[in-house]
Amino acid sequence: MGAVDLTGKVALVTGASAGLGRQFAQTLARTGAAVVLTARRTERLDELVAAIAAEGGKAVAQPLDLRDPAAIVAAFDAAEKAFGTVDILINNAGIADANFAARLSLETIDAVIDTNFRAPFLTATEMARRLIAAERPGRIVNLSSVGAFTYAPTSSAALYSATKAGIKRLTETLAIEWAKFHINVNAIAPGMFLSEMTEGYLDRVGDGVKKFWPRGRFGQPDYLDSTLLYLVDPASHFVTGTCIIVDDGQMNR
Repeated sequence: MGAVDLTGKVALVTGASAGLGRQFAQTLARTGAAVVLTARRTERLDELVAAIAAEGGKAVAQPLDLRDPAAIVAAFDAAEKAFGTVDILINNAGIADANFAARLSLETIDAVIDTNFRAPFLTATEMARRLIAAERPGRIVNLSSVGAFTYAPTSSAALYSATKAGIKRLTETLAIEWAKFHINVNAIAPGMFLSEMTEGYLDRVGDGVKKFWPRGRFGQPDYLDSTLLYLVDPASHFVTGTCIIVDDGQMNR
């Protein structure tokens, strides 16, 4: 398999304003895709649009509150108006619970479930409806977590981990349901990567946690580039319903 060429593809990335989402958007743009950047913080999206354009790429910013189903439909409408039918979806946006389960407020519980599970389901089905109607293939990449596979008494992320386990299973079931339509659904389960989301965790526990890992290092956002591109590459058309752990051997199996 040679270099990935996504020229002519339209990608929509959720949570593109920072961290992994920003990296994913830039990586897709650099390989030729026209990218629709979505998030609530539009000023950051505008800056990213300019950065992508400076490299010769194509991108537009679209404000999106993923807890609003109507806004999700509007985002796909806007994407089609700007570039055409979305055929690559990166369900990256997510929030952490950052506390033990019995201490979570109902507001936090609803926010975590709505953002981490309900929203990816709604974005995936919205994209699939449009692709099925247009009789076009597509690629969906969901962001799970190693928390879907392993948990410790001190993790203080029970709800977050449960939603990410749900994403793994959703990936598997949607892949089967949509295989006949040539819509491939896969997931990435990152370990501890340096991002805006993990900053709060590291502020609480410190970076000494890395001493327990075989290679003693955190992931950098660009370490996920090759996995992302593998899953969206038209050449990987036989790969669907899988969740790839990318954690440098940090976690137990």
